[in-house]
Amino acid sequence: MIEVLQGDITKVQVDAVVNAANSSLLGGGGVDGAIHRAGGPAILEECRQIRARQGGCPTGEAVITTAGNLPARYVIHTVGPVWGGGSKGEPELLASCYRNSLKLAEEHGLKSIAFPNISTGVYGYPKDKAARVAVETVNAYLEKHDTSLERIVFVCFDSENLHYYQSLLG
Repeated sequence: MIEVLQGDITKVQVDAVVNAANSSLLGGGGVDGAIHRAGGPAILEECRQIRARQGGCPTGEAVITTAGNLPARYVIHTVGPVWGGGSKGEPELLASCYRNSLKLAEEHGLKSIAFPNISTGVYGYPKDKAARVAVETVNAYLEKHDTSLERIVFVCFDSENLHYYQSLLG
């Protein structure tokens, strides 16, 4: 059910890919920029509609849009925390990203979802700590919920993240 691979999340065949977005939902660098570039303007257009309706997306929350030109059907945009040393609620906010993304996938009856390494790029979350939060949160969610999800993929951008996930999922 849980897989880990190293690669490009914009090429993964799943029902939904998760985007490590910023609160503006207007695209950015890293995985956010890659998803917007590969998915095309339809994603940004729906993000603009969400902004008009609710004014962006707070840290730890998630919203869903079309996937545009991606092989996925949907993009779930979630805003990870900026690492500030770990004492500013970062672990709980990061866990909320995973929980809220899984909840949205469930609400849409999705069977597969792919997560990037949320907050580990420019947001500076230590990769080992972020991987532990991701794996523990997803496992806890699966234990508590009778889920439609059959496949959860952690798509690691680099070999360092891949190593952490492989060791946790052993």
